Parts: sequence; C-alpha cells; structure tokens
Amino acid sequence: MCACRCGIKVHLKDGEIRYIEGNPDHPTNKGVLCGKGSAGIMKQHSPAKLTKPLLRVGERGKGEFKEIEWDEAMQIATERLANIRETDPRKLAFFTGRDQSQALTGWWATQFGTPNHAAHGGFCSVNMAAAGLYSIGGSFWEFGEPDWELSRYFVMFGVAEDHDSNPIKAGLSTLKANGAKFVSVNPIRTGYSAIADEWVGIRPGTDGLFIFALIQQLLKADKIDFSYLARYTNAGWLVKDNPGQADDGLFARDEDGNPFCWDGTSKTFTNAMAAGSQPTLVGEYELADGTSVVPAFDLMARRYLDDAYTPEAVTETIGIDPGTIRRIASELAEVAFEQEITLDIPWTDWAGREQIQMTGRPVSFHAMRGISAHSNGFHTCRALHVLQMILGTIDVPGGFRYKPPFPKAIPPHQLPAGKPGQVKPNSTLGGPPLGFPTGPEDLLLEEDGTPVRIDKAYSWEAPISAHGIMHMVIHNAWKADPYPIGTLFMFMANMSWNSSMNSSGTMEMLTDRDPESGEYKIPFIIYSDAFFS
Repeated sequence: MCACRCGIKVHLKDGEIRYIEGNPDHPTNKGVLCGKGSAGIMKQHSPAKLTKPLLRVGERGKGEFKEIEWDEAMQIATERLANIRETDPRKLAFFTGRDQSQALTGWWATQFGTPNHAAHGGFCSVNMAAAGLYSIGGSFWEFGEPDWELSRYFVMFGVAEDHDSNPIKAGLSTLKANGAKFVSVNPIRTGYSAIADEWVGIRPGTDGLFIFALIQQLLKADKIDFSYLARYTNAGWLVKDNPGQADDGLFARDEDGNPFCWDGTSKTFTNAMAAGSQPTLVGEYELADGTSVVPAFDLMARRYLDDAYTPEAVTETIGIDPGTIRRIASELAEVAFEQEITLDIPWTDWAGREQIQMTGRPVSFHAMRGISAHSNGFHTCRALHVLQMILGTIDVPGGFRYKPPFPKAIPPHQLPAGKPGQVKPNSTLGGPPLGFPTGPEDLLLEEDGTPVRIDKAYSWEAPISAHGIMHMVIHNAWKADPYPIGTLFMFMANMSWNSSMNSSGTMEMLTDRDPESGEYKIPFIIYSDAFFS
C-alpha cells in the first residue's frame, strides 16, 4: 500500500478480514498505523481487485477486456518473451513501480538478459539516493534517520506525509516532548509543517540555494567541525589545480594510488588514508613535479563563499529574507557547537583507534522527494550532505544515524550491466542492470556513443541515473528513440504517476499507431497489477 513497510496484525472472522491494527512488536512502526494502513480492508475487498488475467479484445484505451485462465495468459506472455530473448533481449522494456520488490524484479531482468529495467525511484527519489550514496555512503529514509532521542535542532526539507509516515510521526512526537526545535522548510504549511516550531515557506525547487547560503554563513563564522572533516571525510585530500590539463581536478595520489594530503604536523605530503595523518584543510602546495595542489575543503569553501550565495543574493529567488537565513545558520551553529553531547561509550573508529567517548552534534536533518524530484535535485541533496558534514552531524549522537547495512563504500561498488558485449541472445545479463558509474568507462553506450538503454540511463544524457529513468520509458518506446522495442512489460506501475504526470499524453502514446503500417507504435504491452485500473 505504501513504502513504509509497517507491521500489521490482521484479524479474521469466518475467513474474512474484519479489522487491521498496527503490530506493537514491529521495529518500523511499533504499533502506530495511519489511515491508509487501517483502510487496508477496503483494498482487500475492492471490486476492482483482479481475480483472473484479462486479455484486451478491443482497441487500446477502450477498456474492453475478457477474463482468461492463467494457463492461457502464461502461454501468451512466455511465447512472446521467449522470442525476444532468443533474438534481441533489448526489445523487452521491463519497468516496475512503487512495489518495493526491486530486488526480485532486478534479478528477473538480469536472468532474462535485458538492460532495460528500472523502477519508480528514478522518478521519485533517485537524486536523493544517488547524492547520498556518492557523498556519505547512505542517505535519508531507508538508509538512516535522525537521532530522535538526542537531537535538539531538527530541520526537515520537502517531506510529504506518505514518506516514512509512521516512524516520522513517532519521531517528531519524541522531539517535541524533549523540547527540541523543529524547523520545516516547505512551500506549503500542511502535514508535518503544521506542527513545526518554525515553518520556512520556500519557493519550490530553490532549497539548494537556501542550503548554499547557510553553508556560506557557517564558513564565514568559522563554525566548522574541522576535526570531524579531517578524520572522517576527504576534505583534506589534495586536488590537482592544473588548468587545461587532463588531470585538472583529480586527486593527487602516490605510486600506490593512495590519496595525498599535506600533513600539518610533519609538513610533508602524506598518505591521507594513514591512521596517523593530520590533514591540513586549507592552503596551496606544490608536488615534486611542480603541479599545484589544494585541499578539497579549500576548493569547496571558495565555491560556497562566492557572492552569489549571500543571503541578500538568494533572497528574491528563494523567498526567504536574509535575516531568517542568518538566524537559522546561527541557531544551527549554536546547537551543534555549544550544546555538544558527550557519551561515555568506548568505541573503535575506522582506523582502529580506540576512543573512550562519543561526541555528538545534536543537529539533525531529514529530506525526501520535495528536494529530490527537481532537475537540480542531485546538487541540492549533495549540498545538504555537505551541510551535515561541516557540522559534524553524520553518524554521531544527536545527528543522523545510519541503519544497517549502511554506510556503504563511496561510491558503491556495483556497476550497471548492459554494455554491448553483455547483451546477448539467450543469455543472462552478467550483472544487475542498475548500479553506480564511477567514470565514463562505466557508461552504457553503443560503439557510436548512443544509449544502450531505452530510457537512456547511464548515457551522456543521464550518467548517474542510479534507479534508471522510468518516466521516460513510454515516451522513448513510442518514439523508438534510441530504438524500437517489441514488448513493454509494466509491473505494478502507475502509468500516470510514472510518466511525468502526463496522463492524457501517456494514453496517446500507448494507443498511437504508425500511420504507414497501422500497427501500434508500442507493439505489445503486458501490465501486471492487482487491480483493474
């Protein structure tokens, strides 16, 4: 019914569902259940619920179907899919919606051998997931959550009430009971924003500029957790400042490939990954070959300190006055650095160093589709993670806490499969169709540079499309761009929602015929769902 995955208890009477309640022993919702979950009984008894497969008998779009038996449905589907697999697996476009079974559907696509698989996330949260996984090895929602018990200042960006609903409700209740401040940054003052201590009404799609301005104010006030950055990030890694050369902007490395830093204690170039290194975060240095190098933090700070990101420069665009921007930045700094938490809990850090205490910055953030589903969503989400990093609030008491198995390696090791040599008749794909490119060599391109995939994911048009680009599938299949397909297989996918919110245009593409042949431009459609809708 939704993506929260709340535990429920279903009560039966005479074999029929009579009542649904939350499961108090479930770790996600701990017994809390929203109206949608409670109304699950209506879903079970819906007159639109399918009991048998349907075969279209009229024109597409007329809604004319007849019931058939499963054996006939399986025969129709398997004969057509077998022919595609034997000839050109790319001719199958298999895309799934918000069904939360991407592990299964991705595995199925891999076994079939088609690179043309993606899921709902490419339309909704891919910018959030990709930005987080490429920046901090995780992200919000499924990857981790605020430390509801210890956080003292919480900022929420663009979260609708259907995203992680019950856990967030419980968390906000805990925050408010503990006296923490809750700031909601959202264009509308409904849902969570209605109970916030402060609502910041921002213009849609401009959250990134607001975050840029906050970061600038923290940099100017020197309210940065330099120790955290040096220990747990690549802020001290040296970047080549070599304009016009192929290596400009790349990390400087030693002969073994280890990144260099300038050690502030030894005053030498040192392996930045060595446990005892003391990276300097600012300055300009010169390698033995004369190449100028600068710490990554220094380059980042220069960018954010640009006058384009002053509160006065961004106020007209984002709709927030400069005084509010400065005050919120000041409040973040005050809570993070003047109200730090110290827990007497021994632990061992990534380098094997034993610590006797944990220090926390009790500032936390949460965000979701509201900042992700924009053309600038990736950079906005990245900026929010930079804000977390410079405040030192990631995986610390009072801040953002990962959920196992996160954090992952940055970026994750999984590469998208589907290069020309990997797509062969009657063969598996040789790897998952979704992944995380690390360079141009990982893109899925034909010899002439055109996209391998029907949605053009992992091409030069969309190189970091970690979930694929589901909302482009129907359009590209209809246009035969970059090539025509044989079958469109949609699994639990809302055609309107997952097609750029263009219901009428989507219907026209699905029903359009070739004027010369008279055949449908999308030759065959298999649609798997639980309801006739």
